[in-house]
Amino acid sequence: MHFKSGLELTELQNMNTPEDDTISNDSNDMIEADNGHISSKFIADRESRRSLTNSHLEKRKCDDYSPGTTSLGMSIFNLSNAIMGSGILGLAFALANTGIFLFGILLISVTLLSVYSINLLLTCSKVTGCMVYEKLGEQAFDTPGKLLVFGSTSLQNIGAMLSYLFIVKNELPSAIKFLLGEENNSLEWYVDGRFLVVIVTVGIILPLCLLKNLGYLGYTSGFSLTCMFFFLIVVIYKKFNISCPLPGLNGTIVNVTHDEMCEPKYFTINSKTVYALPTLAFAFVCHPSVLPIYSELKNRSQKRMQMVSHISFFAMFVMYLLTATFGYLTFYGNVHSELLHTYQDKNDMLVLTVRLAVIIAVILTVPVLFFTVRSSIFELARKTKYNTWQHVTVTVVLLAIINLLVIYIPSMKDIFGVVGVTSANMLIFILPASLFLKITKEDESKSKQRIWASAFLALGVLFSLISIPLVIYDWVNQANSGDGH
Repeated sequence: MHFKSGLELTELQNMNTPEDDTISNDSNDMIEADNGHISSKFIADRESRRSLTNSHLEKRKCDDYSPGTTSLGMSIFNLSNAIMGSGILGLAFALANTGIFLFGILLISVTLLSVYSINLLLTCSKVTGCMVYEKLGEQAFDTPGKLLVFGSTSLQNIGAMLSYLFIVKNELPSAIKFLLGEENNSLEWYVDGRFLVVIVTVGIILPLCLLKNLGYLGYTSGFSLTCMFFFLIVVIYKKFNISCPLPGLNGTIVNVTHDEMCEPKYFTINSKTVYALPTLAFAFVCHPSVLPIYSELKNRSQKRMQMVSHISFFAMFVMYLLTATFGYLTFYGNVHSELLHTYQDKNDMLVLTVRLAVIIAVILTVPVLFFTVRSSIFELARKTKYNTWQHVTVTVVLLAIINLLVIYIPSMKDIFGVVGVTSANMLIFILPASLFLKITKEDESKSKQRIWASAFLALGVLFSLISIPLVIYDWVNQANSGDGH
């Protein structure tokens, strides 16, 4: 997930990694040479690592080795930024359509599975010496592997951009109405979310995307995480200030008692339940940022990076659980697919402040993600030399496509659904397991780990086979019924 997930590809390519792909990235594994001779321990270690790799891995080398400089605490902050994203806004909706008990099981499961997939990714990086996801895919599966990683990471970033612009589409009209002090102006163009998305794209996002260097926008990730933490505090606070049944719902729901409307459900199955797991997967994807963060970790080792991932995922698990629980216990079955849009009080200055903070954060984050996708496209097309017309053309076309998707996608759950069952599933389950199985093919000492990785891969495939048809089926029903939520 994942405001920080939009790391610039050009920056990633300049990162230094071991020259010999058979040498570990762990600084503790580096044995100093004495009088120009390498110790026998280093030779034995290098030869043992070479025996772990397939012949096709020895044909290519990753970049030169360079020690990291980022502290453990800052690495935890960076990975937490990478995990955190707009997926947090859809978790209360997922809980409402699964129930507290089932949602808790799914949340714990996705958290643990995500941590395990990162461990697989770190192992692959250690064996091959690759610190860039695309290069790791190329090491294992040549060009098809590189294309698969490119497609998955690009779709994930595009999905994140869509979700951010969808927040603008939903929240900016409410903020403008509040600031203008007008209520009955829903037909005016300046409070139409579709027009506002286009205006924001042309006036703010497009100029930023046309710049050659967007590195300074990386600082917005800290602001984004702060906004989401503020959002969590407001969600908890509002739980104790909004009574149930909600104002405006009295008398509008027939044959539903107070207890039925305001009692939490612990286990729920309906047509929207299928979106729960994809939404959770979307919320936890941070895999494209793991290797860059790993490469910059001071005194890096697989064990230290695993500690970073464990702490980061536990922190986000707690934040996600609290947001989903208190959001659900505020609105129960009336929660929207985008939680912030559920707060409808037009005179609530606190909610308006949250809206404005989140809107600003996502607007400034979109160019970072866009820059990554565009750079990946140029790299794939081997267009490494800057060309103004190509730069402008690709930027305008991509932004136009993204805006059209945002305008015509009915709800945020559809974004979470399609990205969750495709790119998120690939990045969490299928790719890490496939890479691990390919890279450790000749390593007999990892037979037990390979069994677990095979089961992990099978789980990802099963998730796709079940979720994709169900999501498509719900789209068909939604189109027939005209349900926009």
